[in-house]
Amino acid sequence: MSAAARAKKTALVAGRTAVALVAVATLVFSGYFWTALRLVKQNTNTTQILEVLEDIPNSPPVEDGAVDVLLVGSDSRTDAQGRPLPADVLRKLRTEGTDTVNTDTIIVMRIPRNGGKASAISIPRDTYVPIAGYREDKINSAYGAVKYLTAERLQAEGVTDQAERELKSDEAGRKALVQAVQDLTGMRVDHYAEINLYGFYLLTEVIGGVQVCLKAGTSDPNSGANFRAGPQTISGGDALSFVRQRNMPGGDLGRIARQQVFMSQAMKQLLSAGTFTDPTKMNGLLDAVSKSVVVDEKLDLATLATQAQGLASGNVEFATIPVTNIDARNERGQSVVTVDRDAVKAWVAQLIGETPKPVPSSTTPTSPARFGPGKLLSLDGLPAVAAARQDVPCVD
Repeated sequence: MSAAARAKKTALVAGRTAVALVAVATLVFSGYFWTALRLVKQNTNTTQILEVLEDIPNSPPVEDGAVDVLLVGSDSRTDAQGRPLPADVLRKLRTEGTDTVNTDTIIVMRIPRNGGKASAISIPRDTYVPIAGYREDKINSAYGAVKYLTAERLQAEGVTDQAERELKSDEAGRKALVQAVQDLTGMRVDHYAEINLYGFYLLTEVIGGVQVCLKAGTSDPNSGANFRAGPQTISGGDALSFVRQRNMPGGDLGRIARQQVFMSQAMKQLLSAGTFTDPTKMNGLLDAVSKSVVVDEKLDLATLATQAQGLASGNVEFATIPVTNIDARNERGQSVVTVDRDAVKAWVAQLIGETPKPVPSSTTPTSPARFGPGKLLSLDGLPAVAAARQDVPCVD
């Protein structure tokens, strides 16, 4: 055999070996991933919210061409089992004990059944909407207010078991939030996933912090935020302060822009930090999930994991509903975000590819263009989805 032939044969064998090694590595990683996913599922708390959702009047059709998952971040001072967080944990979270529950992050993740690109639609926490069983108020109060009223009613009816009151009042609060989201957007909520402050804290610790970048230094005594300009890695209490800061340009909408970029970066690091193959990190992740995450019983975690990968790669389109005023006042003197509900429904329909109903010109949002019904919220002059694809996009 000639030297050239031997070299060709050697190269061919080496190529096949490399392909085989890549295949084996892929299978091994996949095995780790799905094993990890099963462990996560075993440690995840579930809610029967889907059963009570069937009773919501005037719900949108179930079959609308996509799976819509409501992602909720709550400031609950209890763990996922309803147990109050210890004082030392509350200090780490830079917050205090309270009986109220606010859902400060509200996102509808829409996953088309035809394999199209997913969308993550954010709703500002101070959006002023009617809340079934309560009154017109900020959408982030729907869960907490109805939960409190339900617990009071159950106690008056003679339900003495605190765990039972907690369970039933939680379901009532979640139902009120879902109904408010459906009434506002015209989207049918198919699944529900919730994470509390403590879980967010633990998750950032597990992955060794999240890389962020700020265009300018900033501080906020209320949230504890105190950050320099430029790239930096934050975790734990600092990460909570970063996404909860209130005194930002654009108010609630600027805060959402920061949260969207933070989520993309956190998912990127979670899926690339060896979390699923490192026993210590995996144990930390399972601990965070068991203490802080609640999902409906039928939510397919594999589907959610796939979308998390899309979020990490920038393959999920971020959007924020149009508003009419980011600094309005209600009759009680509270600062609220106002919307035109018909215009929001039309905007959502256009975003998800449906034919929107005509909106009277007199009710079209009058906010600045950057906060209007454009498809994407801008970040430093770039669409959010494009900014999220950068390694560490700088935000306000």
